[in-house]
Amino acid sequence: MGTDFQRDVHCLLGLPFDAVAMPDAIRIVHGAAERRAPCFVSTPNVNFLIGCLEDRQFRLSVLNSDLSIADGMPLVWIARILGVPIRERVAGSDLFLRLGRGMQRPLRVYFFGGKDGVAEAACRALNASGRGLLCAGFDTPGFGSIEEMSLPEQIASINDSGADFLVVSLSAKKGQAWIEHNRTRITVPVISHLGAVLNFVAGTVSRAPLWMQKTGLEWLWRIKEEPALWRRYFFEGLTLGRLLFTRVLPLALQSRCGKEGAGDSAGAVLEEHDAPGGRVIVLRGRWTSSNIDRLRFALARAAAAGGAVTVNMREVTGIGSAALGSLLLLHGHQAAAGSELCLQEVPVPVRRTIRYCCAEFLLQPGAPA
Repeated sequence: MGTDFQRDVHCLLGLPFDAVAMPDAIRIVHGAAERRAPCFVSTPNVNFLIGCLEDRQFRLSVLNSDLSIADGMPLVWIARILGVPIRERVAGSDLFLRLGRGMQRPLRVYFFGGKDGVAEAACRALNASGRGLLCAGFDTPGFGSIEEMSLPEQIASINDSGADFLVVSLSAKKGQAWIEHNRTRITVPVISHLGAVLNFVAGTVSRAPLWMQKTGLEWLWRIKEEPALWRRYFFEGLTLGRLLFTRVLPLALQSRCGKEGAGDSAGAVLEEHDAPGGRVIVLRGRWTSSNIDRLRFALARAAAAGGAVTVNMREVTGIGSAALGSLLLLHGHQAAAGSELCLQEVPVPVRRTIRYCCAEFLLQPGAPA
């Protein structure tokens, strides 16, 4: 699976997010479906974000996605506080329901997961909806292990359906893990874990009113529809509050005070050369959205060369969300390839920025204490 380092991706609380609006996301998915090009879409919300803080494999599933969209108003608000250009929520359920528009033919969908009878009901409802979406098949695998839900006959059924979009509906971690486990065997071009979509389409759970979605109160509606969710939302709210005070606000204050690093980003210097077993990139100066293209191309060349990648940051004076987002993509690429990314000689102010961004895992391989 190739990594597109030219994506306009930004780091937000340790995860990469594509700076796209809904029309952009629809265009990307349509293009992948028409070309039959692999496109793994992740839809991180607060639940994803908190789970990824401690679960490396869960985090890597988002880092290895081809499109990562902000499915939650709290993430959009945090991005605004930090000046990260994620300007609107692109909910996975909204994206799915709008995909039938503008296609020359119906978009064929396969549902995988859900409780007994829900996927079948969603399939019937979708085919009767006239939305330009056609259900090509479904499977309700139950609640077994990843391996038990990845039998050859199950994968063959998905592939033989001719679907354009595989909608996986398991728990978030399990759904992402199932996709990572099987994506090289699946020929359906677009894959995404959209846990609530099956229930919305089947009508077993109703969507919150639009005003609640826009004001970040959808969680209250979800608790009304599924009361068991209150405990999860309560503990996620506590964790998000802690992150606001220990990471988001310090990073925002650091950025306002100019402590992120002085210097003209236009004068940043990048050097690269081969080394035994891999590639070395030397960075100097401040790296922001204004000079990100040079870094993206260098990271793409390093990834294509194979082997370990070392990024020497001894003379880096500042780093922004776009540069960190690109480094997250490289981290995911290297992990999938069984290789290493090492950030070397990272100055203390830059290390602090990386920590505030919840991306300190980037500092772990080969980083000084």
